[in-house]
Amino acid sequence: MPELPEAEVVAQQLRASLTGATLTDYWVGRRDIVREGGHTVPWYRDAILQQIQRFGKSVALEFVKGEESRYIVAELGMTGLLLFRSVPIKHPQHVHVRLSFTGGKEPELRYWNPRRFGRLSLFDRKGLNRYIARRFGCDPLSVSQHDFVQLLRGRRGRLKPLLMHQQVIAGIGNIYANEILFRAGLHPNREASRIREATQVKLYDTMQMVLREAIASGGSSVRDFFAPDGSEGQYKRHHLAYGKEGHPCPNGCGRLLRRLQSERSSFFCPACQSKKIS
Repeated sequence: MPELPEAEVVAQQLRASLTGATLTDYWVGRRDIVREGGHTVPWYRDAILQQIQRFGKSVALEFVKGEESRYIVAELGMTGLLLFRSVPIKHPQHVHVRLSFTGGKEPELRYWNPRRFGRLSLFDRKGLNRYIARRFGCDPLSVSQHDFVQLLRGRRGRLKPLLMHQQVIAGIGNIYANEILFRAGLHPNREASRIREATQVKLYDTMQMVLREAIASGGSSVRDFFAPDGSEGQYKRHHLAYGKEGHPCPNGCGRLLRRLQSERSSFFCPACQSKKIS
């Protein structure tokens, strides 16, 4: 499932290819693919794509026409992709939306989503603000170290579910939660509010490092992720813990990585990721 790094890669490619382009036409193949604001679809014709932003795991396209701005927010879901027309697509029947442009580097953007867990939502500015407020917590790339530490201190519960709680910290899913906690040396079930400040700071720094390195590598194409230009993310080559059950610990401690089955599978080293307070 695409997470923050993959969504940021999508946003970066859309910015480079479509910022300033004019939407000349659209096609919506399934009415249920638009979760909110379907009645406003005709407004977007002849609007200019002014800005592309990322919120958590979602990508928001800001269109401007006259003095008015409206937004198309794409949830990538488990298998959702935003793809340029030049990219060959398997099972084209799962392309549910096409946006045609003029004045950009790419003539078309397609929303491909076979399992349809993701949706498109169409908002005005007030609607977008309400959507952001109810769906997304702090962004792990822009939150300050101080605010992150305060967030941990004020939360009860286990570290891994907290990192993945989208209304608290937006954008981290199972892949990157595993990688962050392994590199920080923290057990997935550690109590968030009981780790010392130095360890909280280490977790913050590790979170930033992992996410930024993943973005620089194009994300992780573990199963179904491709960037809009069809490229695969290469960060999967740098995974140390995710999916590595039974592999020797990369830290050289002599133990094998184990799998902890909870809400989502956690991969950890029983020696390097202790439950002891640190």
